[in-house]
Amino acid sequence: MDAFGSIYTEYFGRVYGFLFRMCRNEDLAEELTQETFFQAFKSFSSYRGDSELFTWLAAIAKYTFFRYLRKNKCAGMVNLDLIADTLCEPDESGPESTAARSETNEAIRHAIANMPEKYRDVVMLRLYAELPFSEIAETLKITENSAKVLFHRAKKMLTEELRNEYYV
Repeated sequence: MDAFGSIYTEYFGRVYGFLFRMCRNEDLAEELTQETFFQAFKSFSSYRGDSELFTWLAAIAKYTFFRYLRKNKCAGMVNLDLIADTLCEPDESGPESTAARSETNEAIRHAIANMPEKYRDVVMLRLYAELPFSEIAETLKITENSAKVLFHRAKKMLTEELRNEYYV
């Protein structure tokens, strides 16, 4: 337990930040972080050490978050605002550019929400959690090359969706 206590102390902030970026709710992020560490403690004997400890914890956190969404039937709660804002950084101020940016962000949120899950997961982990492809691969149990390919295809899908649905 002492060893796990030091893991908890060392990684709590990173896991909490990872979950907070996904849900944008302090109380929920705290609750999900506690649940993540509870699940990690229960299955710590299965940690083989072939990946970074944070990568293993992030995988548990991701599944804890998605399990929460499914259980509470709130899949629409995923904060796509952050992703949209990441993709559509403000370059001008003023009412016209703010309105255009808001419309673009809504289009991006809609396009990401409609992506198949495997693409959406990679986009969320890359842009939300700012994970490198190596950690995304470990989290999703795919190869690093597959993570890169999925992200590239997701960007292409996003571009096509925006071009076809919103800007033609």
